[in-house]
Amino acid sequence: MKNYNTKPVLANILRWMVYITAFVPLVIFSQFISPFHFGKVVVFRSLVEIMAVFYLILILRDRRWLPPKHILLGIFGLLTVMFGITTIFSVNPHLSFWGSLERMGGFWTFTHYLIYFVILTSVFREKKEWMNLLRLSIFVGFLSAIYGFGQKTNIEFFIGSGNRARIFGTIGNAALFAGYQIVVLFLALSLALSSWVNQKEKNFLLIAAFISTIAVFMTAVRGSILGVGAAFLLFAVLYLMVFRSHLARKMVTSILAVIVLYVFFVMAFGDSNLVKGSSYLTRLTDVSFKTQTVQTRFWAWQAGIEGWKENPKTILLGWGPENFNVPFSKYFNPKFFQGLGSETLFDRAHNMFVEVLVTMGLLTFLAYVAMFVLAVRSIWNRAIKNTEDRSQKIMGIGLISLILAYMIHNAFIFDTSANFIIFFTALGFIVWLTPQPGGQNHKSQITNNKQISNSKNQIVKLRLGAGLQMLMLALLVGAGVLIYKTSIAQSKANYATTRAIIASWSGDFGGAVDKFKESLNYNVPGKYEYRHRFAQYILERTNNKAPDEKEKEVILFAMQEVQKNADESNEDYLPYLYMSRLNIVLGKEGADSPYNDEALKNSMKALEISPTFVRTYYEIGQAYLNKKDSEKAIEYFKKAVELNPDVALTHWYLSASYFDSGDNDKGFAELTEARRLGYSFSEGDILRLINLYIKLNDYNKIAELYEALIGFKPGNAQYWASLAAAYAKIGRIDDAVTAARKAAEVNPKDYAGEAELFIKSLGR
Repeated sequence: MKNYNTKPVLANILRWMVYITAFVPLVIFSQFISPFHFGKVVVFRSLVEIMAVFYLILILRDRRWLPPKHILLGIFGLLTVMFGITTIFSVNPHLSFWGSLERMGGFWTFTHYLIYFVILTSVFREKKEWMNLLRLSIFVGFLSAIYGFGQKTNIEFFIGSGNRARIFGTIGNAALFAGYQIVVLFLALSLALSSWVNQKEKNFLLIAAFISTIAVFMTAVRGSILGVGAAFLLFAVLYLMVFRSHLARKMVTSILAVIVLYVFFVMAFGDSNLVKGSSYLTRLTDVSFKTQTVQTRFWAWQAGIEGWKENPKTILLGWGPENFNVPFSKYFNPKFFQGLGSETLFDRAHNMFVEVLVTMGLLTFLAYVAMFVLAVRSIWNRAIKNTEDRSQKIMGIGLISLILAYMIHNAFIFDTSANFIIFFTALGFIVWLTPQPGGQNHKSQITNNKQISNSKNQIVKLRLGAGLQMLMLALLVGAGVLIYKTSIAQSKANYATTRAIIASWSGDFGGAVDKFKESLNYNVPGKYEYRHRFAQYILERTNNKAPDEKEKEVILFAMQEVQKNADESNEDYLPYLYMSRLNIVLGKEGADSPYNDEALKNSMKALEISPTFVRTYYEIGQAYLNKKDSEKAIEYFKKAVELNPDVALTHWYLSASYFDSGDNDKGFAELTEARRLGYSFSEGDILRLINLYIKLNDYNKIAELYEALIGFKPGNAQYWASLAAAYAKIGRIDDAVTAARKAAEVNPKDYAGEAELFIKSLGR
């Protein structure tokens, strides 16, 4: 028989597990790929999966622990359902379900946020319980900010230290860290101004709010700073409206004055030496839409919107969660590509509203926006307008300001685990603060909870029937298996990959390959990235050299693995490009090699997916160069130039193709253009040009190029000897003698005698 006079131990366990969850934003798996995100997600999911078992048993035992009826619970549930539907219809359901390795933001993880939210709003019923959770969440945010300040030092304890220009705390990204601190800031500020805490707590909360404000500004994320400024202004305006406060009127005036001063400072000193001498001030005062980072955001949003408009399905249901890269690639703006190392792959829109619209469609977008609108409406109607509780009004003002800041921030970035945890915790608090008509208000919830509770002096016991005990044991075992399969095994694969990377740094080829294979054998989510990292390692190792037999064997294995990525993600151009590059390496063995044809086949498939991606034209051109077909190589390098004529590297490749074809005039014209655009020659480039000028008997240029080579490697005796020979050819005898003696000095064993004979031959 159920005993309602005994306080449920399961509810207490769940509360304590929620308190533990509040520490997740501090989790860092430093020895893993994506150290600031991966660990947070696997720890959070594991905690929630265990909590889900206890909560299920709790509500089976006593249905009064079901969540309260509230519109925000409904909209959160609808968002999750729409997430699931769009996953089913995704262009890559596997990726939509599991998410990428870096951020793990798929449907599987999102369901855990819903479960967390349901448990949170169900077991936190008393004000003191919510106060404990909010205090703890603010304290954790305070610790994360202090960790961020440590990144301005050279103390190795702080990952990312070294007096970095922009801090990122325990979140791993300056913009994401700013979003996390925004929520902490307004929770701390609201509580500090309320009468729900004592004076000592007020002091700490005000310090925490100040620290969070400083942390946001130290990220130098302009969108987040804009959000904080707008939210401070809204907070002051609402405070003035609600309380007719003279202090609030001063706050409004002060904030507006700061805004005016900022505008004046930008206009008056934006181009001054003071600003230009500081990367921080330069960033904060750069409000031009022509700024590179601003332009790339607009280009990414534009590509996403073009993809969203493509057909009725994409308009309603999007391309699928975690698949922003597909429309981005399809409508890629060639201006993104500025050369090797350019940021040319946006897997997120860097705007949550665009992200949701493009990847999950119009219906989910409306639900997402409704979540914010309904939250603000609930707060205004039930926490401000229809209450006489001053502290409740202050909390409402703070929460509305929080939502505004968060929305502005999210217009320039996306959410990840730490941001979701703190924001959904705040949203759960809003549910408690704003009970719906027909549901329990927070006071009656407290009363009801006291009826459920026993006095503090009673012994608390967990009383479950044998059936529920067996069910709980079975579910806990099941949760353990689930945690192993979806979190522990995934962690093992991730860790094995980082061991492979470390082995590659030390030159341990066999050890690196074995560890990459180990990570792939786990066959867990994240294998897409593991396969590409494996291929990338092989490509870096065989760059500019023919692979030996062992390397060739590994390349063939890597090709099999990358082919799996192409099969699983056939709307993604990247696996096809990796396949092309791997085939090009093998195709260098001869013009008739079948690998060159395979390279072209994969490159053409990549080009079909992303017709304007400049790098693909490089791969096609290289494959044709392998085939000794300079004409075709020139054709595709010219197309790359047409897509973006401002890329120096493209002109260099085109010039090399012209030289190979024997058209030296056009080759030199493109070479001149490459230099004009700022192309810097590598050692290999210079050697290639030297061979060209040897054919042309232009020893002035040869001497100039060897001088450049010696700039790369002053300890190379052969370069000094070759420079001496070039000087002798153009009559610079004294310089030739000096260069010859330098060769002998650098390597006396091999060059001393040769240098002496050379100098004598010059009559010296």
